Amino acid sequence: MTAFVLGLLLFLGAHSLRIFADGWRSAQVARLGEGRWKGLYAAVSLAGFVLLVWGYGLARQQPLVLWHPPVWTRHLAALLTVPAFILLAAAYVPGTRIKAAVGHPLVLGVKLWALAHLLANGALADVLLFGGFLAWAVADYRSLRRRDRAAGVRYPAGPGTRDALAVVIGLVAWALFARYLHPWLIGVSPFA
Repeated sequence: MTAFVLGLLLFLGAHSLRIFADGWRSAQVARLGEGRWKGLYAAVSLAGFVLLVWGYGLARQQPLVLWHPPVWTRHLAALLTVPAFILLAAAYVPGTRIKAAVGHPLVLGVKLWALAHLLANGALADVLLFGGFLAWAVADYRSLRRRDRAAGVRYPAGPGTRDALAVVIGLVAWALFARYLHPWLIGVSPFA
């Protein structure tokens, strides 16, 4: 559990610098240079991610179960991850109306993903992982939207075909991940 918690702290901590220490981060970028800062940021994030994945796998071998979620929460989780995947796709398809409306669809998708998994899992490691990501996503989304408003940032909306493309990509990615990758990577089939 120690490696898992350390990984979670490193990964989410690195991704929280703009939320809680933007001035310090800016000073470090100026001092180190953008390239060195990005390299350091990537190294800390990668180390945190590796520890997080490894530690979570270990924690799942001997779970400390806090509660047993009802079966229907698994179905709700599968349903909530559909818009999460669409939001993820909308983050990378330029000019979607989705991005124009929500500003930061990737972070909003992480919120939905974390909430869905928090509802469907009751072990301590699950609560720490999904609860941590949910708390981070809520704080990050508020911070990003506040920064956008302060800077007067508006995201342009292109034609509806871009949204249709994001929806199709999101649905296909969701179906492939749920059917093939989730059971292979996580060991749990969302539809079993």
